Amino acid sequence: MAAPPLSWKGSSPVSQAPAPSENPETKPYFDALRDGKLLIKTCRQCGQVHFYPRAGCPFCFSASTDWLECNGTGTIYAYSVLRSAKDLPVLAYVTLSEGPTLMTSIVDSPVNALSNGAHVRLVVRPGADGTPAPMFTVI
Repeated sequence: MAAPPLSWKGSSPVSQAPAPSENPETKPYFDALRDGKLLIKTCRQCGQVHFYPRAGCPFCFSASTDWLECNGTGTIYAYSVLRSAKDLPVLAYVTLSEGPTLMTSIVDSPVNALSNGAHVRLVVRPGADGTPAPMFTVI
């Protein structure tokens, strides 16, 4: 195993993360992001909502799922300011109003406006490879 770098200065771990790929199963998700909307899945069998987009329910393993358009709001569950990152310096877990929690970035928000429980709204921005990605801003 390689030794960790002596310094993370100048690194940008968030923007270098691989983006999820679009495929026939996730096409509606990416199409919605291009329209500024966020889709999650809901299970017809158990009624649970889940994120990230996948055909099978992670709760009951049913293949009977439907797309659900989110209202685009949520709250910050936890966040970290990545002071050494050049791009997207605030990594966060946001709990959507519909229930699921997702890892994302907080953008267009001053650091002093951040707090656990702060209300946020969806903004869609290009990820490292240009693929649209759900991000949030404090409201």
